[in-house]
Amino acid sequence: MYYLKYRPKSLKELDNTKVKQLLISTLSSKDLPHAFLFIGERGTGKTSAARILAKAVNCQNNKFAEKGDEVDPCNQCASCQLIDKDSSPDVLELDAASNRGIEEIKNLIRESFFTPMHSRFRVFIIDEAHMITQDAFNVLLKTLEEPPEQVIFILATTNPEKIPATIKSRCMIFNFSPVEEKDIVHMLERICKGENIKLEKQALEFIAKAANKSFRDAAKILEELVLMNKTKLEEIKEYLGVKSENYFLELVLQGKVKEALKWLDEFYTTGGDVKTLLINSLQTLKQMLIEAVEKEDKIEIKKIALLIKFLQEAYAQLKSTPVELIPVELALISFYNSFHD
Repeated sequence: MYYLKYRPKSLKELDNTKVKQLLISTLSSKDLPHAFLFIGERGTGKTSAARILAKAVNCQNNKFAEKGDEVDPCNQCASCQLIDKDSSPDVLELDAASNRGIEEIKNLIRESFFTPMHSRFRVFIIDEAHMITQDAFNVLLKTLEEPPEQVIFILATTNPEKIPATIKSRCMIFNFSPVEEKDIVHMLERICKGENIKLEKQALEFIAKAANKSFRDAAKILEELVLMNKTKLEEIKEYLGVKSENYFLELVLQGKVKEALKWLDEFYTTGGDVKTLLINSLQTLKQMLIEAVEKEDKIEIKKIALLIKFLQEAYAQLKSTPVELIPVELALISFYNSFHD
């Protein structure tokens, strides 16, 4: 898969410009934080950045090894290579979505007090950190208040509102959202160069627009297009036009509820993120509402405002629903019924 094959391995390769600059600045400073909080939607590069940070502080050939002023990992030393292979005993990743209990966190805390086996720092990367239980957060907080000198915690989350304020206050916060289209294009150019793919700049920009502000989605779209041998600009526009969120909203506003529900199902089963879809759709609808108000189009104003209301309600229900599609499907049906009773 392109996304995994071309995952950034150094600070220089990070496609998110703002995050790259902040990481370089932080690693270049005298005082290194012992806790980081990476906030951003799925596919925005949080895990890649966390691994690069872990390599940088443990690299045997950079500033942290007192060999020059470079903070980027060399990717050649034994430490960097072990981390790249997920084989370092000093860099541990925990998925809080499946290991969210107090015992798992207690085990992690106990691990943090051991001296690193081969590295300068023990680095603990906790993905989906918002899923940690309250009791487990309390245990983690005690360690963050007085962290061992040789330990760095990196918490990554898509839901920062679920992270306790006491935890946030002890972390250096990196915001990975929203991803800029120019940064997605930069990543696509890296992949095209590596795979010897010839695409026009306009085609890359079109893919970036269709990627839901996600590096991961953009890489998946590019790979899909290559597999289907659709590399000409017009072919890409035609193919992605049918899959775009604007096309989805067009179906909904035209009252084509069956087609919209079918689009939604295909979007979800091919890896689309429902939360991101709703955020992007609401942003688009907000702009459409402003334009309708300027034109004094009362019918359009009513339709768009009502759809915004239903989609906002669907977004609020995402946190409690066992099936993400259900609130959105109900919103579409409610919107349709409002005009076809």
